[in-house]
Amino acid sequence: MTNYNVFNSPNRPLYTQQMNTYVSPGVEATPDAGAAAAGRLFSLTTGNVAVASGSSLLLQVVNPAGSGRALYFSQAIGGTTAAASLILYRGGTLTGGAGLTPINNLFGSPVTSVMTAQQVAGSITGGPVSIMSIPLTSGAYDIRLPGTIIVPPGQSVTFSLGTGALTGSINVSWWEF
Repeated sequence: MTNYNVFNSPNRPLYTQQMNTYVSPGVEATPDAGAAAAGRLFSLTTGNVAVASGSSLLLQVVNPAGSGRALYFSQAIGGTTAAASLILYRGGTLTGGAGLTPINNLFGSPVTSVMTAQQVAGSITGGPVSIMSIPLTSGAYDIRLPGTIIVPPGQSVTFSLGTGALTGSINVSWWEF
């Protein structure tokens, strides 16, 4: 069965005959899904952290100089018990806190992240540059960053949730290539 008028218009100068050559349906997936299948999608969580008034929950991911990989952020999800701002900074310095180990989203994969991470309840110093600021009400948030924030070797990115008395969490995922 031909489909001349479905794919062509009688008043156009180019006429072709097309036919569907697919043997099986096409599969479309996000870059995250491809990175996860390749063992290159990683996640971090702060867990639920109580933050005192005047402080923020901070999560910093550092791509060490000479790592040979770039970090492509996928998403930031979490929640807060009070109104707050979620701010994404390029750079900055955190003092104190705890180191975190990124988890490979392909369970059992031997691939490890080259990124280092730290979380602290406090404030950020060192002249960070604000990339985005999102006001939040209490509740959950889900910010999609499908590869639009890229952190090359020697750079860092910091997520800040606050300021104020709240219990909150920051969960981030990224892929590395």
